[in-house]
Amino acid sequence: MKWTSAICSNPDPDAAPGELAAQVLSALGTAPDLAFLFASDHYRPGFAQLPASLRMELGGGVLVGCSASGVIGGGEEIEQRPAIGLVAARLPGVVVDAWAVTADSLAPGSRHSRRCTELADRLGAEPARFVLLVDPFTFPAEQLLRSLEQAFPASVIAGGLASGGRAPGEVALFLDDATYRSGALLVSLGGDIEMRTAVAQGCRPVGDPLFVSACDGNLIKGLDGQPPIEILRSLFARLDENDRAVMQHSLFVGIAMREGRTQYDPGDWLIRNIAGMDPATGAIWVGADLREKQVIQFHLRDARTAAEDLERVLDRLRAQSGEVPPLGALLFSCTGRGQGLFGAAGHDSGMFHRRIGAVPLGGFFCNGEIGPVGGRTFLHGYTSAFAVFKSRRASAELPAEEVQSNLDELLRNQL
Repeated sequence: MKWTSAICSNPDPDAAPGELAAQVLSALGTAPDLAFLFASDHYRPGFAQLPASLRMELGGGVLVGCSASGVIGGGEEIEQRPAIGLVAARLPGVVVDAWAVTADSLAPGSRHSRRCTELADRLGAEPARFVLLVDPFTFPAEQLLRSLEQAFPASVIAGGLASGGRAPGEVALFLDDATYRSGALLVSLGGDIEMRTAVAQGCRPVGDPLFVSACDGNLIKGLDGQPPIEILRSLFARLDENDRAVMQHSLFVGIAMREGRTQYDPGDWLIRNIAGMDPATGAIWVGADLREKQVIQFHLRDARTAAEDLERVLDRLRAQSGEVPPLGALLFSCTGRGQGLFGAAGHDSGMFHRRIGAVPLGGFFCNGEIGPVGGRTFLHGYTSAFAVFKSRRASAELPAEEVQSNLDELLRNQL
C-alpha cells in the first residue's frame, strides 16, 4: 500500500490535470487504484470534462471527488484561489466500491439499498468503511448516516459536504468519468485496509453541566428548572472580558454523548449551534432535538481553543494508531476554519504533520463535516474531521524500521 498527495494551482483547466497526474504517477510509480479529487470553484466551467480528463492522465482507477471553496494537499491549504488537489493510493488487497445515490433512492428496494445488501454479504463480520461526499443543497446527509449505521452497525464513516457553490446545481460531485450536480457519493473500502477517524470540534466548555428540565424537540424551555436565557445571563456575568467578547459571536451548546457521568472530557460533547432565543419565555432553539434529563453545557469557540482541541484530538489519534503510523489521510475542514479563524494558511494540515508525521494528506474545506462523536457518526459544522489509512496486515506484521523507511520515502516524495 502506498499513498501520495498532490496539489496544483495552475488556473488553466486543460493543463492542470496533466500536472497533477505527473506528480501522482511519479510518487506511486503506477496508476492509482483510488484517487480523491477536490477542485476549487474557479474550474467550474470545466467540471463536466475534469474527471474524465484527469482519470485518462492517471491511467485508470476509481476516481471520486467534489468541488470545493478551498483545497488541501501536497502540504498546502489553498483557499479562495484556483487549486486542484489529489489524494491517490495504490491499494493491493483492498476492495474499492463507489457509487452515486440520489435523495429519492434511499428507500428499501432501491439500487442503493441493493448495493448495501450486497456489500454487507461480502463483508461478513468485517466492519464497513465509508468515505462520503455530499451535495449540501439536494441530499439529506443525516438520513444517509442513520441508514448506513442501521445497515452496518460497526461502520467507520468520514466525509464532507461539497462547497464552492451557493445554490442547487452549483456544486459538483465527481465519480470516475462523470460529473453530478446533485446527490451523494459513497466509497466503500474493504479487505486489507484499516481506517480510523477523528473530529476536532474546536470548542471548550464554560459554566457547569446542566440538566434539560423542559424541552420540545430542539426548543429548550428549562435548564435545571430555570429559563435558559437566565442561565446565560448569569454565565455572562461570571466570565472574564475575553470570554464575554467570544460569547457574543461564538456560543454553542454541547450535548453529552455519554450518559450517567459526573465528569466529562472534551470529546464527550456533540457541539451544536444555538439557532435562536425567545426573550418572552427565556427559551432557546438549538441545532438538535433533545429530551428531558439530557445533560448539556454551553461552549465557546475561538482560535486558541480550536488549536488546543485539534492538538488533543491528533495526539489521541496517534495513540490509537499504535506503533505503525498511517500511510495516507483525508482532511475535511470547515470553511469557517483555515485563514479566517487562525489568521494564516495551513494551520490544521501543518499540525497534523507535526503530531502524526510525514503522512500524505489531502482534502477540502467543506459546507459540513462527517465524523464520529461518542461512538456515533454525525454531520458537524466548524470542525476538522480526519480519516487515516494503513494496511491491516502491515499493522500486525511490519517491523518498526521498515515503517520508518516508508515514512522517510513518503516525506521525500512530498518535498
